[in-house]
Amino acid sequence: MTNLREESALSDSSNAHQRKQHAQYTYRLPTPPRIIVPPPTLTNEMPGLVVGAGTTGEVDLSFMSELDLEDTISKNTLVEWAYERRRQAQMILPWLYLGPMVAAKDKAFLEREGITMVLAIRAQSNSMMGALAAASGVCAEVATIEVPSFYELIGRFAETTTMINSHIARFRQHSLEKNGQPTLGKVLVFCESGNEKSAAVVAAYLMRMLTDFDHVKAMQVCQAQRFCVNFDDVLKNILRSHWDILQAQRSVVSSTPSAQPSGTNSQHGNGSHFQPTKHKRTIEHTREDDDVDMDANAEPSDDALRFAGRDSTPFQSR
Repeated sequence: MTNLREESALSDSSNAHQRKQHAQYTYRLPTPPRIIVPPPTLTNEMPGLVVGAGTTGEVDLSFMSELDLEDTISKNTLVEWAYERRRQAQMILPWLYLGPMVAAKDKAFLEREGITMVLAIRAQSNSMMGALAAASGVCAEVATIEVPSFYELIGRFAETTTMINSHIARFRQHSLEKNGQPTLGKVLVFCESGNEKSAAVVAAYLMRMLTDFDHVKAMQVCQAQRFCVNFDDVLKNILRSHWDILQAQRSVVSSTPSAQPSGTNSQHGNGSHFQPTKHKRTIEHTREDDDVDMDANAEPSDDALRFAGRDSTPFQSR
């Protein structure tokens, strides 16, 4: 028995050079692949910003396509960024800002930048009350959403996008009626640090509003504008899942044929009209045909013989 073990060990060691080790084996739990976001550098080009058509839903934001977004993204973030700027809010789009809670308390900043709405991303309904009170004295609208954890963000992304777009449209219409000149509203999205939850909300907004803008591009732009944002693996996977949902929704919309207006006659390419759909035969029609073809002296069917001689039916309504 000992000789067999020694021979087996010698055989394994002699063939060890033929086995190729692809990767180091570990006992950790399986995890999804890492999502790499290219950091802003002096050589990397940032993705272009183009407002997508048909992405605004029921709100009319067609005027956004007229805005010049070419020079919006900062190209010298690594050179110009200072540690003190983490306490300030940065512009992501001409109508969208991202920052911490202290920026919402800065009334001078809100007035100087023309912020018309603040959107607080908070964990509890009784938090950030001081910032909301300070902003309410300057801004036309104050809004909040409560997300206790990162995982609850994905169910609120569509809601936050609608809140931002609705305010932009309402404020533009209000200024047009009041002053005769449309004014672009500006929304500040903030959380306690301005680096996590609020950054994810802004990234999701970019993904929905801009053309061909996936989760990697959205995080890359947020990091280029506000260098201190922190997209960890959880937020990266949440944004990737949100991008998959957006792709599925857009695929369904593009594959759904447009409804034909009522009162019009649809035609084929050869000019012939559509024929009304012929209804399928029901079981009653089939039985009627059988009754017509059946002879009066014909024997009852096997199905009817099963219930012959029974005092009561097996199922009866009471």
